[in-house]
Amino acid sequence: MRETSLLLAAGRALVDGELVPDAWIACEGGRIAAIGRGTPPRSPDRLLPEATLVPGFVDLHCHGALGSAFDDDAPEWDRILGFHAAHGTTRQAVSLVSASVDELVPRVAAAARRCASDAALLGIHLEGPFLADSHRGAHDPAALRAPTPEAVERLLEAGEGRLLQVTLAPELAGALDAIARLVQAGVRVAVGHTSADAAAARAAFDAGATLLTHACNGMPPMHHRAPGPLPAALLDERVTLEAIADGEHVALEVLALLLRAAPGRVALITDAMAAAGMPDGDYRIGALDVRVDRGLPRLADGGAIAGSTLTLDRAIRVAVEAGAPLEAALAAASAVPADAAGRPDLGRIRVDAPADLVALDGALEVAAVWRDGVALHEAS
Repeated sequence: MRETSLLLAAGRALVDGELVPDAWIACEGGRIAAIGRGTPPRSPDRLLPEATLVPGFVDLHCHGALGSAFDDDAPEWDRILGFHAAHGTTRQAVSLVSASVDELVPRVAAAARRCASDAALLGIHLEGPFLADSHRGAHDPAALRAPTPEAVERLLEAGEGRLLQVTLAPELAGALDAIARLVQAGVRVAVGHTSADAAAARAAFDAGATLLTHACNGMPPMHHRAPGPLPAALLDERVTLEAIADGEHVALEVLALLLRAAPGRVALITDAMAAAGMPDGDYRIGALDVRVDRGLPRLADGGAIAGSTLTLDRAIRVAVEAGAPLEAALAAASAVPADAAGRPDLGRIRVDAPADLVALDGALEVAAVWRDGVALHEAS
């Protein structure tokens, strides 16, 4: 149930990408009705003189939290979404890892039903199974396959219009045709988990792909004579680059380079798996065993990093640590991913936008969260 009226006053607010001091925001019927500076029109419902009000965070790539994953037979939806909401995420994708098409179809259908009834969910992100074995990372090699027309159609049908994004390797047989079909159906396509060279990546972008899944991870490193997909994405203004800003997946210097080389086109993601918010120990991602040590998940055999335990508020802090201006770091967790998802109404504080708001304290920790003007979280 939406609050009919909400007035917040704060030390400053990120209004249309600019930090405005001594700001107030009035919300009516779940939307932002007015924005101002100085004395608010009435006594605020919340007075936050030391806080910064920012747009709710948007996560394009998240698998789970608190011991549960969206791939589970019975995902703990409310716990997963509640955990990430407490860290500022007001809208997010449902990311599913690689599995056989027969296994994916019922998972996609179940996720589609949840998406249809939950405004927090942007749609479904299929991270596989159309991935390259050479850069599979923490995906079950037995599940990987080429994107045949039959497989694509079955997943589209199961998604009932709720497929948001599909990650695929463009060098696979039939990949360019699959990109064209997915884009025709309104699905965004990401290049990822791929051994593609720059030419193959450019062909994918020309075919309609608009994202690069967790830039630098799951792809060949950039070489001065074999540039690979990363430079192709950096040089293409149509492409948004995901980045896992946990200080582990991408070094701070490389994160800084990404943000400077593609201003306004880097989307911070969590890629959080079931261990997010949980202690170190043994977990699973899809069909694979994972060991989490000091917060970093890896396949139990000591191999690839297996997702993360990241939250978007921490990703913003890491981006700032890497040298990003606060405004740019906040946009990378809000407006940039919102645009990439085809939701320019989200991720911004402006009149008539949904009242998705986060109050950050001086340490950029989450103090309070609202979605559609309804309080989701308040720090104790």
